[in-house]
Amino acid sequence: MSTAGKLWGVGLGPGDPELVTVKAARVIAAADVIAFHSARHGRSISRGIAAPYMRPGQLEEHLVYPVTTETTDHPGGYQGAIDEFYEQAAERLAAHLSAGRSVALLAAGDPLFYSSYMHMHRRLADRFEAEIVPGITSVSAASAALGTPLVEGEQVLTVLPGTMPTEELTRRLRDTDAAAIMKLGRTYPGVRQALSDAGRLDDAYYVERASTDREQVRTAAEVNDADVPYFSITLVPGPRPTTPLPRIAAVAAKAADFDSTTVPAEANSPGEVVVVGLGPGAESWTTPEVREALAAATDLVGYTTYIDRVPHRPGQRRHASDNRVESERAAMALDLAKHGAKVAVVSSGDPGVFAMAAAVLEESADPQWRDVPVRVLPGLTAANAVASRVGAPLGHDYAMISLSDRLKPWEVVAQRLSAVAAADMAIAIYNPASSQRTWQVGAMRDLLLEHRKPDTPVVLGRDVGGPTESVRVVSLIDLDPADVDMRTLLIIGASTTAVVDTAHGTRVYTSRRYHRA
Repeated sequence: MSTAGKLWGVGLGPGDPELVTVKAARVIAAADVIAFHSARHGRSISRGIAAPYMRPGQLEEHLVYPVTTETTDHPGGYQGAIDEFYEQAAERLAAHLSAGRSVALLAAGDPLFYSSYMHMHRRLADRFEAEIVPGITSVSAASAALGTPLVEGEQVLTVLPGTMPTEELTRRLRDTDAAAIMKLGRTYPGVRQALSDAGRLDDAYYVERASTDREQVRTAAEVNDADVPYFSITLVPGPRPTTPLPRIAAVAAKAADFDSTTVPAEANSPGEVVVVGLGPGAESWTTPEVREALAAATDLVGYTTYIDRVPHRPGQRRHASDNRVESERAAMALDLAKHGAKVAVVSSGDPGVFAMAAAVLEESADPQWRDVPVRVLPGLTAANAVASRVGAPLGHDYAMISLSDRLKPWEVVAQRLSAVAAADMAIAIYNPASSQRTWQVGAMRDLLLEHRKPDTPVVLGRDVGGPTESVRVVSLIDLDPADVDMRTLLIIGASTTAVVDTAHGTRVYTSRRYHRA
């Protein structure tokens, strides 16, 4: 009989992955299952924080809220929909625990401080062993960002949800020495009114996304109601600051610069986001249009490897990040542009092919970015670059399929491979393998062999345009998964794809003519 697994409530802290505790990092790495919540857009801040500590092969349980603030047609209303979701989510985790798997349920901040984890704890802790790994709360992170004591001596700190009625919020603000008001977003107009009615507005400060690279600190009175995200907090320190607040001083200095006669260019004109493709590797494959956009940008945003391909320009800010945080990267670019920056979001190849264009456009659909212009500049695709090295294997109808199952389940990948293989089209395979995904190439080969002949040509192009470029042609039956990594692109031929050996090397082409019987 198997032993039940253990449930871990893992506090991740306020956002900066370096503020994850040593114990939390250890538990994340050791857990069999990583569970995390998100709204229906699918982007999980918690998973993004935990990503550096996760290991290959871990199962993931993505718990998607059916509603957040929108209405619902559930017969029990909003609360009925949420309660049903929590019950179903708890049973999904219980299935893993009953099977003997350890489950690390991620929680931004602290698991028992305004966190979704507590709803799972109530439903599971009486059946399974559960342990809490506390995390740094957003209150502590916001206080650190503000750079002044929050409470001292015998002063009382009151933590308040911004969802309280304005009158009750006002009363509590009058009766406390210091306050932290959470759950802002659309509640901010009422919070501002309560601060004003309580006579605390002039002493209140606003901190947005504390500890992250998108952190902002301002006085509460100057904040635009329409610009307040949920991940923000208002602080009313007990002791009145006696020294300049470093972040507030920096904001004031920047505002003074904008009012001076030497106004920065980005302050004189609206910002924008331009999503660009550098091409697959060779510098000569970057188009003049993209070069101009990169030269005009005040900020570059992208995956570190791609950012490093862009020459440094004095005064240009570079925001490099991990390749698994596309949504967060898109939001950062839009936020920078909203505040006047001209942002180039950098992709390899073409930005519209398994790259950042879709992520930026999806994020830009959020009403808070409606005034931010977004343009997409095309680039040479990796598929066309690899094809050119051997001739024209994509000379007729073809499909592009990503073998990664990070954003879609493998069942969908397999279904699409089968459909395209049965349709007798050449296939360009992106993201075939990585250090964490090693079995998909073999599974793909076996699946394609159900529809294609064993001698079907396969082109393996690795680092095409780069210093370690290699391109070769093998038969489908001889395709070895060990020869494929994340820097490799595969082209699977169709029935009309031919291989010709010449004095100048191997040529591959897919005929545009079908020979009729």
